[in-house]
Amino acid sequence: MTSIKSILLFIVFSPMFFFMAQPLPGAENDHYASWEENLLVLDNGVVKREIVLPGTGGQFATRMLVTDGDEINMLQDGSLEFYFELDGGFVSGLDRWFLNDIQLADDSLGGHGATVLLTGIDKNNGEISVAVTYLLYPALPVVRKQLIIVNNGDRDIKVESVDVEHLRLDWSDTHSWVMANYGRQKRLGPFTGGNHDALVIVHDIRDRRGLALGNEAPAVTKRTAAFLDGHSISVGLARPDAACPFRKWLNPGESWKSPRSFIAVYTNSTDPWNVLNGPVNDFVRRHMGIQLAAQKVKPVFVYNTWNPFRKNVNDKLVRELAEAAAACGVEEFIIDDGWQINRGDWEIDRQKFPDGLKPVFDHIRSLGMKPGLWLSLTGAEINSKVYADHPEWFVRDDDGNIINLHGAGSREKTACFATGWYGHIRDIILGLVREHGLAYVKLDITIAASSYLYDKSISGCCATDHPLHHDRPESFLVIYRRCMELFDELHREAPQLFIDCTFETWGKLQTVDYALVQHADGDWLANVEEPVPYGSLRVRNLAWWRSPGVPAGTLVIGNLTLDDPGRLIAFKSLAGTLPIMLGDPREVQEEERKQLRDIADWLREMQESYGYMLFRQDIVGWGEPVEGGWDGWARLNTDTFKGGIIGVFRQGSSEARRLVRISGIDQDALYSVRTALEGSELVRMRGIDLAETGIPVRLENEYDGVLLEIRRVE
Repeated sequence: MTSIKSILLFIVFSPMFFFMAQPLPGAENDHYASWEENLLVLDNGVVKREIVLPGTGGQFATRMLVTDGDEINMLQDGSLEFYFELDGGFVSGLDRWFLNDIQLADDSLGGHGATVLLTGIDKNNGEISVAVTYLLYPALPVVRKQLIIVNNGDRDIKVESVDVEHLRLDWSDTHSWVMANYGRQKRLGPFTGGNHDALVIVHDIRDRRGLALGNEAPAVTKRTAAFLDGHSISVGLARPDAACPFRKWLNPGESWKSPRSFIAVYTNSTDPWNVLNGPVNDFVRRHMGIQLAAQKVKPVFVYNTWNPFRKNVNDKLVRELAEAAAACGVEEFIIDDGWQINRGDWEIDRQKFPDGLKPVFDHIRSLGMKPGLWLSLTGAEINSKVYADHPEWFVRDDDGNIINLHGAGSREKTACFATGWYGHIRDIILGLVREHGLAYVKLDITIAASSYLYDKSISGCCATDHPLHHDRPESFLVIYRRCMELFDELHREAPQLFIDCTFETWGKLQTVDYALVQHADGDWLANVEEPVPYGSLRVRNLAWWRSPGVPAGTLVIGNLTLDDPGRLIAFKSLAGTLPIMLGDPREVQEEERKQLRDIADWLREMQESYGYMLFRQDIVGWGEPVEGGWDGWARLNTDTFKGGIIGVFRQGSSEARRLVRISGIDQDALYSVRTALEGSELVRMRGIDLAETGIPVRLENEYDGVLLEIRRVE
């Protein structure tokens, strides 16, 4: 059938999947997938999923989802398997489907499974084919899933309300927690999540089991729901009534690939955060393809000029700041906004930098630091040449007016990534990278949805003549996907370029997600303006909230400052993320410059010894950082079990001493726990004793923090 050829051609040449032929029925293989005439079994020895195949006119649905050693089925009958709206009608796995073929599926990151090729045979779905891919990963209870929808008809069709995963649990919301907001906050009853719900955990309190639901859709396009009917969970894209809805128009013969989802299954646990610290963390780090993992040298101390200088930067100031920052141990120095004449054309302001940026960046490199630069991805001022030459590239509202999606300012407009603007800004960024040897770019400002505007009509693009979208609902996912494609292209041209995509670009306050970290190296997550100890608490709170479900090394949290008297606590707090500091380093005295430099050198040594930037775990029994308590984090390499670092903080607590229990290491191995910098050994204990007894930590000051190294004794 020509429709199946379309699917196969689309999939085979996809960078994500490649396939080998497999006979049907009775297939046996080592790819975690086997099938008979009416049943597909996915099994890696840790998790098993059984899917009923439709034959020549039946339903397609998962009938069993279990973990190894626990044959209690997570599901009951009635799972939709997948769901979407087609021209206002409803399509799911419970419709009548014709099974065309099953193919083995692999990805380049260790995933193995199968793709099922279906064609609709009734009035609701007779014009479409669907390819459903399932991947499992070595020794992890994770099932990853993706859809491809093909228009087999002779007219355009409209696809909306896509759920990549839609399963019906055998327990209800009555005795359940829905752990929302990166899996950290308990909710009761029906739940619908959005941009902060890349990871949601559904926990069965009575039977001590649950599912972690991963949504790999970008930014404001994602939707994850639980118990809307009392039993079902779903992972997919925003509905038509959402502030930023999803829509895809498919021309005849056209294919569309959904974002991916994943489910991590667990049993025998009263603590739903265990799945964050274990299987989710391992899957994301090893198999998701996060961009930070590809960086050979990961920065451990970055400086940015934004606070307090804002746009008031110039050649003399930058040179002075660079010399002071280098003395503090900074590795990468970023010039923020203000270096350019205007946004859009991105010409260097020759009044501020008479000889251009190259001599300044050469000076930064001579001090042992790598240079970086700030740019707006889609903003252009109305006096820019690009705006005058290409008004057709810009976002329009319902009335056809060119608008600014970021804020109320009238002197700047927002360009649309679904136009020739993509090539314009790509060439600007690559030109700056090549000319100046940039190692870091901070890419900023709204591209589709604003963090500061609440009128939903001021989001997306309503232009009807932009080549890659037909209307506003279709524009959102297109714009974010084009942004991700730009990041990928920049990395191909400059593999070690660190791309910092800000929360403002990603659409809502303090948002980070799996789509972002698969394409950008970091996320400027927030602008924390409060001084230590309250600003440092807020940083640790933000980091705890989003990790370990999201890699902590991707969290770039501004704006703690080097000229804050509490700068050492600030730096230690930031060591739980990707440390970035702002402020005026010229105000730091020589003695404290040396202290900062010593911490930076120690962090670099720890990174080279343990690769801790890809890891983060909770401290056993400790929760969210709060005023009046103790908090902390561990960054231990759970692949090698050689060790790593931990940070422990006293935040106004009346107690001066705590025991710090550490898990995630080899229980039988012997470990030495040492203070940072001095290297004094606090204790020498076996892994099991570190988890059950703990490390004694004493902090005399009411607000203080300490960094420790944990090293396996060979």
